[in-house]
Amino acid sequence: MSYVDPKGFLKGLEFRHFLDTPEEWHAFVNGFCEVLCPWPPRCHCERSEAISGEYHYYMFGRAIGVIAWLIIAKIIQQTFW
Repeated sequence: MSYVDPKGFLKGLEFRHFLDTPEEWHAFVNGFCEVLCPWPPRCHCERSEAISGEYHYYMFGRAIGVIAWLIIAKIIQQTFW
């Protein structure tokens, strides 16, 4: 059984660089809003010039949008049933 040092586990990650540019925020918000909004996406963002360089932030925004929908559904379930 191996032991993971809790202080060294995230040592190599630099969270100060997470969403620190407008391009990263743009990709994240586009992904989040495309999931949260019930309308079809405006564009294919994997081919969009503005998002193609930050596609991982776009996909992270989509994942957070799905989690937001799950939370909204649970709130509705608890409120009405």
